[in-house]
Amino acid sequence: MYPMLRALREDHGWTQTVLAQKLNMSQAGYSKYETGENDIPTAIFIQLAEIYQTSIDYLLGLTNERKPYPKKKQK
Repeated sequence: MYPMLRALREDHGWTQTVLAQKLNMSQAGYSKYETGENDIPTAIFIQLAEIYQTSIDYLLGLTNERKPYPKKKQK
């Protein structure tokens, strides 16, 4: 369901176990995200976007632009 997640993980040379450790979860739990068996919570999407330095839109396949959107400047 989320081929972008697997592709990014493999591009970094990480196993599901390594990425699951970065997310403080089990490998089995993370695997269910990649296969679409479980929906991905917003908090996990945010963590993945930060880990991969990309946007959630890219993770969801809504854009081919890998760079994250620039953060708004705080006043």
